[in-house]
Amino acid sequence: MATYTFRLPDIGEGIAEAEIVAWHVAIGDTVEEDGRLADMMTDKVTVEMESPVTGRVVSIAGEVGDIVAIGSALVVIETVGEGEGPSTGSGRAEEMEIATPQEPFVSSEVETPRLAPAPSATTTPPKRVSTSLDTNGTGGRDAKILASPAVRQRARDLGVDLAEVRPSEEGRIRHADLDQFLAYNATGGYRSASSERGDEVIKVIGLRRRIAENMAASKRHIPHFSYVEECDVTALEAMREQLNANRGDKPKLTLLPLLITAICRTVPQYPMINARYDDEAGVVTRYGAIHLGMAAQTSAGLMVPVIRNAQGLNLWQLAREIGRLAEAARSGGAKPDELTGSTLTITSLGPLGGVATTPVINRPEVAIIGPNRIVERPMFVPDSMGGERIEKRKLMNISISCDHRVVDGHDAASFVQAMKKLIETPVLLLAD
Repeated sequence: MATYTFRLPDIGEGIAEAEIVAWHVAIGDTVEEDGRLADMMTDKVTVEMESPVTGRVVSIAGEVGDIVAIGSALVVIETVGEGEGPSTGSGRAEEMEIATPQEPFVSSEVETPRLAPAPSATTTPPKRVSTSLDTNGTGGRDAKILASPAVRQRARDLGVDLAEVRPSEEGRIRHADLDQFLAYNATGGYRSASSERGDEVIKVIGLRRRIAENMAASKRHIPHFSYVEECDVTALEAMREQLNANRGDKPKLTLLPLLITAICRTVPQYPMINARYDDEAGVVTRYGAIHLGMAAQTSAGLMVPVIRNAQGLNLWQLAREIGRLAEAARSGGAKPDELTGSTLTITSLGPLGGVATTPVINRPEVAIIGPNRIVERPMFVPDSMGGERIEKRKLMNISISCDHRVVDGHDAASFVQAMKKLIETPVLLLAD
């Protein structure tokens, strides 16, 4: 009998630590080789840790929400060597560890995780959660439903029958599958089993904690100011409808690709908008390429996938990339390099956009742009006789928040006015 210490590996993003966002095993569980151990989060990217050996879990590093340094012990597994049976001797078990090229990094800012001790011979081992779920209390629909204890507990709290949730892979139901079930059924009449809800104490962990930290740092360090301008998008919407009516096998255009095109055509005149500010080094970098962050709401929280070199994409390519990145963010399949490196961000709530918004800057960027809801209102418009007539028009406000240390109010207003000219004369978006 030997023990295998699984240390948190270097995930390859230059990070020093990761947060435990979900355990798939508990002390006393048997885990197979390549079986799931835990989900670890590093700067909005969740990575699944898998066991390199088969054995019984004897200790784990901390609870959900704890921070673990790279190289620190995450799970200790008791293994049985080839031809060996269960150990009954009192000899000291041999310890095997993952080979690491250097000493494990231990951050001075976080407490080194404590491993829970293995149960002694006189201690009752922890109860294991069965992988089968009796969905109606009588053994009916007795399919083997694979899910971690955390997923099962969450499903019970929500009143969700796991037999109705479709697993995404290998027949195992994960939090993402439960999120998709809830999102899909929210408009289809799904309601929690209990109509009355009591108080809840929710631990802020994972993506929600990252969002909280980033937003607090942005508001704490950046002197924000916002500017809002009204745009007449009647002609823009008419052009969009014409393009969609003749798109063939191309993706359907929403308003977003048109607005991104307007941004990309305006930025070269106002390069201070497409920049990042390193306030510690006192350096502002103005970027030639526009790597546009696209704030996307997911079931797990706000994520910002990045459209690389947006200035080089046409409307149809932008539409396709927007759809691909939004789906990757919602499904949790976005790669680390798809969630980092933005130089400017656009955020939109679609039909919920409101009259005006004051979005928070995605630090260390210096500006964020927020289109708002389209509304129809009567307006005075010129007529052919040189006078004016009242006409129903489609109007939308464009909001921009800027870092006042880098962007002056005049520059922000001029940038939006230049965007407005393109939006209200949409043929210019297609002109070379």
